[in-house]
Amino acid sequence: MSALTRVFPRVRASLFRSARFQLRAYASYPPHTVIDMPALSPTMTQGNIAVWSKEVGDKLEPGEVIAEVETDKAQMEFEFQDDGYLAKILVPAGTKDIPVGKPIAVYVENEDDVPLFKDFKVDDSASKKPEASKQAESSKADTSSDNVPQKQPETKSSNAQRTSPGGRIIASPLAKTIALEEGISLKDVTGTGPHGRIVKADVEKYLANKPAEKSKPAAAPTGATPTPSASAQYEDVPISTMRGIIASRLLQSTQGIPSYIVSSQISVSKLLKLRQSLNSTGNDQYKLSVNDMLIKAITVAAKRVPEANAYWMEQDGVIRMFKNVDVSVAVATPTGLLTPIVKNADSKGLVSISKEVKDLGKRAKANKLMPEEFQGGTICISNLGMNNAVSMFTSIINPPQSTILAIGTVQRVPVEDAGAEYGFSFEDKINITGTFDHRTIDGARAGEFMKELKKVIENPLEMLL
Repeated sequence: MSALTRVFPRVRASLFRSARFQLRAYASYPPHTVIDMPALSPTMTQGNIAVWSKEVGDKLEPGEVIAEVETDKAQMEFEFQDDGYLAKILVPAGTKDIPVGKPIAVYVENEDDVPLFKDFKVDDSASKKPEASKQAESSKADTSSDNVPQKQPETKSSNAQRTSPGGRIIASPLAKTIALEEGISLKDVTGTGPHGRIVKADVEKYLANKPAEKSKPAAAPTGATPTPSASAQYEDVPISTMRGIIASRLLQSTQGIPSYIVSSQISVSKLLKLRQSLNSTGNDQYKLSVNDMLIKAITVAAKRVPEANAYWMEQDGVIRMFKNVDVSVAVATPTGLLTPIVKNADSKGLVSISKEVKDLGKRAKANKLMPEEFQGGTICISNLGMNNAVSMFTSIINPPQSTILAIGTVQRVPVEDAGAEYGFSFEDKINITGTFDHRTIDGARAGEFMKELKKVIENPLEMLL
């Protein structure tokens, strides 16, 4: 197993030839198929070849894994769906930041043809076709495959993004990148490419016709990055694929969601006493944390105010309010933040939640989660309570969710108490700050949600109702 395989979670991805492979026939070579770097997720614009599972000359059969591709937050097994022989590996293992659509390998149907591809190069062979030279030059200038070559007589299939399984928006990587940078939704853009695919020109046309908005601060000119003084000491850490994806999604969230916060100081004195009582009778079979109990309390409040447990799905014209509560739990890992999901937490007891959170957290830090274990969720919790310095903070919504709750540390605060010797006593409280999507839940309902959450936490036996 490669080092990259150990670092990133792995998932199996079945790739169909009609969606993932493109045949390019060149006069100087026997019939063959060039395998392009596939788009294995809706957000993928580039990926890394972690390891090749097959060598040149190996027989390829449907369903066999030929390589492992590192993308977004997962390392995916790349399955072959045809019969043939691997004739040439164009991109060696370990190569990073390969654009979607770039050729990575070649396979042939005749084993005797394999040796003929020893010196095969896509650019060299493409230049031998005069009628395609102009298209090849255009394709080289636009590595995102935004300029799609015209279909040639011997072409078997097209780029993976021309199809739309599940009804997702079909767009080239460059079109997606421009849309993200400009803060526009691709659902508003009309595609003119094959099968309605949105290309660079479509996005630029939309931007040109878009009504003028408030002026944005001018971007710093190229090369305007401040130069450290001669005495400065620093280290430049390369931006990893995962950190880049996290940055893009958080930027999309802050720019695209009209969010607001509602904060409440909540007593946890009874909750802590209940936790202590339950743990004392656990006989080492379980050890509940405050976070475990807060997760359960959140599910109760979410059932009472379902607008907080919902998705904004503008593309489908609906607000999807869930009847179950899948709680995403923010976990800091060495490579970035992950949000493993406690699914159907509303129907689980405290012990089950506690064991599941510990297991998910452990595997998240070891990068052993499957994508379905951290992608999704209906509501999110981010707890910095273990850091005694954090009394209050806010979090960024993880779309398409509508709510994320930020948990501060437990603080001992004085409260008025007429029966006490000095007229006051001390009580354990925490600040919980909810960030809400105003498109899904109005301020009044968010306040109601926080009221219900406060009620359950301060009277923890309500979790049993």
